[in-house]
Amino acid sequence: MSLATWIALLLGSAATLDDLCRRSIANWIVLPALAGGLLYQTWTAGAAGLARSAGGAALGFVVYLFFYWVGAMGAGDIKLMAAFGALLGPSGILLAALLAAPVGGLIAAAALTWRRGERHVPYAPAIALGAWLAMLGRG
Repeated sequence: MSLATWIALLLGSAATLDDLCRRSIANWIVLPALAGGLLYQTWTAGAAGLARSAGGAALGFVVYLFFYWVGAMGAGDIKLMAAFGALLGPSGILLAALLAAPVGGLIAAAALTWRRGERHVPYAPAIALGAWLAMLGRG
């Protein structure tokens, strides 16, 4: 397994656990992973890797920004997408977002059914699963 895969597995697991337990994703989880993704891509592909990684991080951040603005998603979810974007690059993070959407919808429906009155829906599990599946698809 590559270092990027290990980073993604640790990031997704830690963020999911944090989101399920605390209803929040701590910066100490996502920011080192973001830096790790940028460094890994730079180390393996030089300036082109850095550009691809930075583009993925920016796109990952922007993809869910609207949902944050309307109060449907937390800031930790957006930072988590940026961290995964640094590992996956622009095309990988778009695929991850598309894969996360149906999983997130199922989680939201279940949370609204069983936890009436609670507004927070933990979306980190959906983001992690989407990113992991996107990584598998890249080979």
